Amino acid sequence: MVRKGWRSSIAVLALALAVTRVDAQVGEERIAVDAAAPTRPFPHFWERMFGSGRALLTLRESYRQDLRAVRAVTALAYIRFHGILHDELGVYTEAPQGEPIYNFSYVDQVYDGLLANGVRPLVELSFMPRQLAGRDIRQSFWYRPVVSPPKDYGRWDALMTAFARHLIERYGIEEVSRWYFEVWNEPNLDFWAGEPKQATYWRLYDHTARALKAVDARLRVGGPATAQAAWVADFIQHCKQKGVPVDFVSTHVYGDDTAKDVFGSVAPIGRERMVCRAVEKVHAEIQASPLPSLPLIWTEFNASFANHPQVTDAPYMGPWLAETVRQCDGLVQDMSYWTFSDVFEEGGVVKTPFYGGFGLLAAGGIPKPAFNAFALLHQLGEERFRAEAEGALLTRRGDGTLLLALWNYTEIGSTPKARKVILTVQHSAARTASIQSLDAEHGNVLPAYVRMGSPRYPTQRQLAELRAAAALPAPVARPLDAGTLALEIPPDGLVLVTIGATRSDKE
Repeated sequence: MVRKGWRSSIAVLALALAVTRVDAQVGEERIAVDAAAPTRPFPHFWERMFGSGRALLTLRESYRQDLRAVRAVTALAYIRFHGILHDELGVYTEAPQGEPIYNFSYVDQVYDGLLANGVRPLVELSFMPRQLAGRDIRQSFWYRPVVSPPKDYGRWDALMTAFARHLIERYGIEEVSRWYFEVWNEPNLDFWAGEPKQATYWRLYDHTARALKAVDARLRVGGPATAQAAWVADFIQHCKQKGVPVDFVSTHVYGDDTAKDVFGSVAPIGRERMVCRAVEKVHAEIQASPLPSLPLIWTEFNASFANHPQVTDAPYMGPWLAETVRQCDGLVQDMSYWTFSDVFEEGGVVKTPFYGGFGLLAAGGIPKPAFNAFALLHQLGEERFRAEAEGALLTRRGDGTLLLALWNYTEIGSTPKARKVILTVQHSAARTASIQSLDAEHGNVLPAYVRMGSPRYPTQRQLAELRAAAALPAPVARPLDAGTLALEIPPDGLVLVTIGATRSDKE
């Protein structure tokens, strides 16, 4: 959005390690993977939820086409967006005499469309209908949401009650109980005009959670949906002390949030470390709280909260995403990448396909390198080897197939160098490996766009050409020489190595 542990070390003998990393020649690494070594579960927490443009945009065919494209290459199950209560959906108005009028016609179209495409909503309850607002205070987004507290909490409660009852009547409690209801968005920033911010947000949360639970206790509600990993310890303490229902904790961080804003410290934290350092902080706060079993859902993350084409449009996103997955594993139930599509208007109508938008697909349904990064990482196994290797995710499927992701993370502005890795597989009789690559020359549409003249409004023919140019190349078969494979990964490169399930009990 524009604005703005689990860690265990296991000491075992080298022969029992799943992964062994030793120095080879200068500038060369060796990683050995034991195909028979123990593993632990590796849930795909990074690809089950995605953010998107506001609620009204879900009614567009371009939005739904992008949704289907992302769902085809990920485990996408939930979508989160702002503005389900925005006036453009017509949910709440008042009659001349002041009686509330509810209209869920567009709400139904929004949620019908998601469910028809195989995904459920994480319902962010925002923003304030104008006629229910205490004051006409607008946030700076192009669609100018009202961010005031309600003028009358009795009317807010009644709206929440009517909203929840309508959803249950339309979709059934067995379905709606599988959704999530998140109270507001980033109330510690300019998305909430209550003063003081925290105390007035507590009041909003308390009323909302109690109203929803009064309709049906099976509805799942949580917060505080803050930016910069803020307020979590205070939020849990408040809910515990006041007996307010809470089913999950949610918050946000981006790679270029500052250490001062997130941790109150001055030492800089790299873009590739920031998100998971914040996740680790909040995970620890939950564990130390009176409600240590609360699930953590990270409802927004990305490498940048601004529009930087060299970040979110570029191959940089492959290693950044892989590194984030590696570090955050075990600390969070789900992470919602912001966003799956550039059908998005917080800063206004999109003016050109590549402007550093948050989406995995640029305007016109053009896959960016980030789309291909998700597609590669989706293929990783459901088991992860217990020993760690830097710059690598080493996994196994239930059938014994090895899926090994390796990357060459290069910070923006640094001097790029290739990464050389000698990969050795133990306890496997496989003779070949399959290699898929994402880097500046593979799965990166930007060179084709530049050669085309960087058209601001690509024609349908040009869009088709760009989509073809964006595709990941087919996997390449490489021989395993005595179980060994030499890899050279270019800067900003991400490689997926697939090795079949052939097993050998010989050394």
